[in-house]
Amino acid sequence: MTVSKPRTEPVPEAAPAGAVSQIDPRLLVRERGFAGYVQEAQRRIRGGEYGSLPVIVGLILIWAIFQFLNPQFLSPQNLSNLSVQIVGTGLISVGIVFVLLLGEIDLSVGSVGGACAAILAVCNVNWGINPVLSIVIAVVAGMAMGLIHGFFFAKIGVPAFIVTLAGLLGWNGFMLWVFGLDGTINLDYNSLIVKLTSTYFGEVAVAYALAAVVVVVYAVTSFVGNSRRQAAGIPTRSVSELVIRIVGLAILLFVPAYVLNQYKGLPLALVIFLAFVVALDFVLRRTSFGRKVFALGGSVEASRRAGINVAAVRMAVFTISTGMAAIGGIFFASRLASANQSGLDQNVLMNAIAAAVIGGTSLFGGRGSTYSALLGVLVIESIRSGMALEGIGNAIQFIVTGVVLLAAVTLDSVSRRSQKAAGRA
Repeated sequence: MTVSKPRTEPVPEAAPAGAVSQIDPRLLVRERGFAGYVQEAQRRIRGGEYGSLPVIVGLILIWAIFQFLNPQFLSPQNLSNLSVQIVGTGLISVGIVFVLLLGEIDLSVGSVGGACAAILAVCNVNWGINPVLSIVIAVVAGMAMGLIHGFFFAKIGVPAFIVTLAGLLGWNGFMLWVFGLDGTINLDYNSLIVKLTSTYFGEVAVAYALAAVVVVVYAVTSFVGNSRRQAAGIPTRSVSELVIRIVGLAILLFVPAYVLNQYKGLPLALVIFLAFVVALDFVLRRTSFGRKVFALGGSVEASRRAGINVAAVRMAVFTISTGMAAIGGIFFASRLASANQSGLDQNVLMNAIAAAVIGGTSLFGGRGSTYSALLGVLVIESIRSGMALEGIGNAIQFIVTGVVLLAAVTLDSVSRRSQKAAGRA
């Protein structure tokens, strides 16, 4: 007869003294709740990680100054016009963010936008093609232009600055060739293309309903995500923090909805722009492709050794950039109800790049988001709108915008230096 020995459960070994914790420090911050976020914010500011804080403070100051100078600045009519004015440049700027995250530049987006607007007008007006199909043709043409840029940059090794400078000249010439002797092509004012920017949802309930849907979706996803974290045994956000976030988002959405409802209602163009910002932010932060873009911006060689197809990612990024430029060009044509040989002047290119940088996207690559394009274009268009109300000419507008851009780049440089000094870059 054999006697079985009692089984003993293995006792986990205690972690050696001085061992590094395997828990993500960001999760520990969340576990401490509001106090943890305050401490983390203080640590980031000391380390030179300012995020969007400077541009938000700057935007508040700009609005306060112009409202003091002219009470019409924050009127529902002016804010409604501002919300439509930012769309064309903002869409182009969102595409620029992707290129800047690589630490590169795309100088062709203005010419690409103008060329695609010309293609749209010729297809729809001269050839009688359906508006939706005309838009698709113009966007596909724009993406093909970016694919060509990406091929010469990623496969041949021509610097992005030279490739896109050639694109700036070449696609501008292509636009003039497409127009031929016509010069200007007027769009049908009742067509779908023009209605992209002339449509307002006048019913008060539409703006509030859309804001409510966004808040509810955010609340549900936040609590479900928290439950999954709790079930997995990892730190979660406190309920009070979630409630504060949801209330903050509700204020951020319902206040603009109320203001826009005081004039014509919610502009369709603004809804489309914000949808692109959110969707492309999801691509950057939640997908494998987005992580590869950030990785390339951090170190190309390290990304290559990690198995990332560097050439494919670069070509995709330039395709996205010109695709967004094409969409921006379509919205410019829609707003003017025409496309002409002047196309999108180089001010649009400069403003799109400046918006991405002013909003917080680093020129050195690896840091930024699509929301930085939204904030940056709000700053630029607010300056333009406020000075227009004051009757100040373009010369002063360019000077002020240049100073703001220089301040943003200087802040970015100082931030990187501080992070290096703190051993975080």
